[in-house]
Amino acid sequence: MANISVVNMEGKEVGTLELNDAVFGVEVKDHLMHKAVVLQLANNRQGTQSALGRTEVRGGGRKPWRQKGTGHARQGSIRAPQWKGGGVVFAPKPRDYSFKMNRKEKQAAICSALTTKLNENKLIVVDDIKLDEIKTKSMVKVLDAIKASKALVVLGEKNDNVYLSTRHIDKTKAALTNEINVYDILGHDSLVLTKDAVAKLEEVYA
Repeated sequence: MANISVVNMEGKEVGTLELNDAVFGVEVKDHLMHKAVVLQLANNRQGTQSALGRTEVRGGGRKPWRQKGTGHARQGSIRAPQWKGGGVVFAPKPRDYSFKMNRKEKQAAICSALTTKLNENKLIVVDDIKLDEIKTKSMVKVLDAIKASKALVVLGEKNDNVYLSTRHIDKTKAALTNEINVYDILGHDSLVLTKDAVAKLEEVYA
């Protein structure tokens, strides 16, 4: 099992924490992380794009000129795809892009992402994060002290002061352990976990 330093909000080391290899020391499965990211993006798509095919555009019922003898290429309709104002070839239509992953695949993908952050030394464990008020400057000060930039801050319990103070920091996000996903973990430079968040992740995924 890997040991990691635990820091406080001032960035000072206050102890160490032993991480469970079943969550933070797994074999990294790139294909599952890729699948999880594609799923996240696909499920976020509205799927409302729509265009008209050649059978749906108005007009074009009459043949524009006779088949032979004009010197022009033969044409059957002025609404064919090669004409201005014609229908679109294989026109996109409203559809559902979402798909599903098996529960064990999701679990393996998240554990792979957590292990990747640990291997890259971009995982920071904080004993606790508490703010007396909703203040972006206070949260920026904490992140600067623990040397976390463009961070995903994962909390074990809901804390509106931390959540709302993080909301306006560029490329930084706060979330609970049951809200994290592979896209967010890999999409942020640093992963900041509170001690209780680590405990909850190990409880769920170990």
